[in-house]
Amino acid sequence: MNGTRIIGIILIVAGLLGVALGGFSFTKETHKASLGPINLSVAEKKTVDIPLWASVAAIVAGAAVLVVGAKR
Repeated sequence: MNGTRIIGIILIVAGLLGVALGGFSFTKETHKASLGPINLSVAEKKTVDIPLWASVAAIVAGAAVLVVGAKR
């Protein structure tokens, strides 16, 4: 399996995951204050939305890479 096929497959899988999940969330912990042995920290939940057009574009680009790679 050559590099172009691997890239094409990765793009298609990433696009399908973007369509299926629509986004992901993560927790960011920030340290707000430190008073001697006492530390104050805040955990914030952040959400990242993946646009549908970006997911579809990744699928189309992956398919195009596979087609072009097959012709070589």
